[in-house]
Amino acid sequence: MTLDKISELLNADMLWTGNTRGIDIQVAKASDLMSDVLTFSGPGKLLITGLTNKHTIHTCEIAGIQAIIFVRGKKPSAEMIELGKKNKIFLFASNLSMFETCGILYTNGIKGVQIHQKNT
Repeated sequence: MTLDKISELLNADMLWTGNTRGIDIQVAKASDLMSDVLTFSGPGKLLITGLTNKHTIHTCEIAGIQAIIFVRGKKPSAEMIELGKKNKIFLFASNLSMFETCGILYTNGIKGVQIHQKNT
């Protein structure tokens, strides 16, 4: 699914404008715990969070996440927006709850991230 379509479904504001063409989001993860975000795997990565500090951007950069949706009406600082732009991580803000955001995306074809566990 395109980022434009995701933004439309969630009535989310894009926090900086850039070329989102060619970005196909297939999986998402919802978390406010950045250590959990680092276990994120899958193509077309999207993070849904309410955590608005620069560590969120740094974690997403390490995890290869392409876009972040900040939920519950939270908005990152101008410094954080610039950091996202610098790292080509698209940032969106939505007034929806995390639960509502996940439900809307799931019913429109976005899958949850799969955690790969070792066989014991």
